[in-house]
Amino acid sequence: MNENYQKHYPVMLNEVLQALAPKDGEVYVDATFGNGGYSEAILKTADCKLIALDRDGTVLERANELKQKFGARFDFRQGCFGDFDELVEENVDGAVFDIGVSSMQLDEGKRGFSFAKDAPLDMRMSQSGLTAADLVNNLSESELADILYQYGEEKKSRSIARKIVEVRKMKPIATTIELANIIYAVLGRGNPKMIDPATRSFQALRIKVNDELGELEKGLAKATSRLNPKGRLVVVDFHSLEDRIVKTFFKTNSERRVHTSRYKLGETTLTDATFAFASKAILPSENELAENARSRSAKLRYAIKH
Repeated sequence: MNENYQKHYPVMLNEVLQALAPKDGEVYVDATFGNGGYSEAILKTADCKLIALDRDGTVLERANELKQKFGARFDFRQGCFGDFDELVEENVDGAVFDIGVSSMQLDEGKRGFSFAKDAPLDMRMSQSGLTAADLVNNLSESELADILYQYGEEKKSRSIARKIVEVRKMKPIATTIELANIIYAVLGRGNPKMIDPATRSFQALRIKVNDELGELEKGLAKATSRLNPKGRLVVVDFHSLEDRIVKTFFKTNSERRVHTSRYKLGETTLTDATFAFASKAILPSENELAENARSRSAKLRYAIKH
């Protein structure tokens, strides 16, 4: 295996495999391939076929490794999981989503996802479109404040936005460290043992740059439409905005709904729910929390189609 991938391992892997329950001869989708941890584990668990999706072209080297190892059982398709139904035209028996930025993207400093490494302020998963620097330097103060509050749940969003606008009048904000220092000027550096004060603002910009919440809503709906009867949809997410979307999607599609006829006045019928079962949130084990700090905010939810 390429050494670049050895230090990475997927969050809640055992729980994902239990929820997905891979079986011989079936077809599964890893909608967020990343470093391929889930894909490889699924292929080792059952003699199945695995379709992997990822919008980030830098994962191709890792995808080629799995292709050499598993041959026709592994199929990589580059694209965003929001386009799930276009990328995956066949019906499948299960799909897994690991939402948010991957550990590889965080660790690759030049991508600009992390305030811990000085790099251009980029944050694009697909490496195309507007960058975080474009947003920070061109949006109005109120637009920036709204992004930081809505997507980062940052209580001091207006103060941070005001400081960003003040600083960019002197020179464009170009790097992760420059932006982090602006945030620290407002919030302070905090306790080294606690979550870094810049975390919420960086999260907010990343979500906006990549339309992560919109893609999640589209991806869940389109993946569900491709599931066979008894097919399983498994989602690991890492913060409240994502988890709210997943929880609501599963709850809404697990309830029988009233359908009102447009043609016969007053006639209503109950339609079956899409999912026969939807789990409550499953949290990482104590062992995983001790070994992998990145799992601390993870939640897993899964649902089984009728």
